Amino acid sequence: MKLNHINLGVTDVPATVELFQTYFGLRPAGDGMPMDERMAFLCDDNDSLISVFKAKDVAYPRVFHIGFLQDTPEQVRAIYQQLTDGGYTITPPSENHGRLTFYFNTPGGFVLEVESFFR
Repeated sequence: MKLNHINLGVTDVPATVELFQTYFGLRPAGDGMPMDERMAFLCDDNDSLISVFKAKDVAYPRVFHIGFLQDTPEQVRAIYQQLTDGGYTITPPSENHGRLTFYFNTPGGFVLEVESFFR
């Protein structure tokens, strides 16, 4: 089975798109899919789709988040540094259950995690 898509309601579509493209390598889905202030469609390296829609009252459950797995702890540290250099305020990565991870609040109103398992 393959994940087809995740649909997110966000407070700021352009800022969310910028975050996904700049720091996580997502790209526009193409094929006439909208990319504007109200909605955007992005793909990852496996062609899984993330759709982003403008929403007024974004309220995700406390445990909801999206995680991006990295190959190495060094990549986690590098993304952390890129994000903080880009103006994001993030608690530094920490070791947790055999992995290096950090979480942060996105400008769209949801939590994002970056992690790598120690090998």
